[in-house]
Amino acid sequence: MLTGFQKSTFAASIGKTVVEHDVYQLGTQGPTIVIIQELPGIGTATLDLAKRFAANGFRVVLPHLFGPLGRISLLGNLARVFCMRREFRLMAKNKSSPIVDWLLALSRDQLDNQGSTAIGVIGMCLTGNFAISMMADEAVLAGVASQPSLPINSQPHLHMSSEEIGRARERLAEHGPMLAMRFAGDKLCTAEKFTALDQTFNDDAERIRLIELPGAGHSVLTLDFAKRAEVTEDAFSSVLDYFNKKLKAVQ
Repeated sequence: MLTGFQKSTFAASIGKTVVEHDVYQLGTQGPTIVIIQELPGIGTATLDLAKRFAANGFRVVLPHLFGPLGRISLLGNLARVFCMRREFRLMAKNKSSPIVDWLLALSRDQLDNQGSTAIGVIGMCLTGNFAISMMADEAVLAGVASQPSLPINSQPHLHMSSEEIGRARERLAEHGPMLAMRFAGDKLCTAEKFTALDQTFNDDAERIRLIELPGAGHSVLTLDFAKRAEVTEDAFSSVLDYFNKKLKAVQ
């Protein structure tokens, strides 16, 4: 499954603690997409997503944050993430998880030291909100929040601080809207979550383009991609077109 991927290790500080995770890279230099894994883990569906982007001319960086590699483990990974309190705060309202700082450090390293020309990010499920938070930083030029679900216990709230929201609003107003996606019948990323995003970011201009796919499902780009191909293929095409316009124009 990992044929063609190059493994490395990246370490960066979260507060006073140095955190280290393995990183899998597909492709060489150029426009780069950082795919932040979702809760079930890095299984074949996530690796297939990385390969689809690589086949379309992108370098893909896939940090391995938790769980077994190559297979999914929903309940096991939920327990693991709850134990990773230095990095994840799944219930937090009005502030993001500390792992966002690590992901931003990884993105800056890709630009400064690894040959990346521009950085785009995809967050999914529990990491969906991270993509929005990362848009507040100059290192990240494009972002996709697929089924952003945090905080899991309060859908009308966002997993972002007011400072992050303010900076993200400014950058999105300057560079154009990012994308957010969900299935209409998703019970983890509900209509309330998209209403909160709309009210927070799109009050006076479109900063997040909200894409709602018809029917039931959760993982738009991975686990439900093949199951709901009649709508997910178009969603992927929208994401690909977005990254092509945002990232490949940068030299």
